[in-house]
Amino acid sequence: MKVIIYGSDICGDCLDTKAYLKEHADDSIQYNYFDITKSTANLKRFLKLRDTMDLFEEVRNGHTIGIPLFQFEDGTYTLDPEEAYKKMEI
Repeated sequence: MKVIIYGSDICGDCLDTKAYLKEHADDSIQYNYFDITKSTANLKRFLKLRDTMDLFEEVRNGHTIGIPLFQFEDGTYTLDPEEAYKKMEI
């Protein structure tokens, strides 16, 4: 399974996600982590999703960021790490 994760190394939930994946993911899980605070290109890519997807309506209304964001190869997204881990079967 391929997963793209948008996050930041200054976000506690994102750091927890990275640690969990390092400990539990095996070779069947291929993930790319895009740190939105280390690259303008990564930030732009994330903001395009955040500013246009219904998934982020509550995030936008609450003036929060919405990371970590998990994007799966089947085109689905989640902001919930537990939901992401279940989908990855870890």
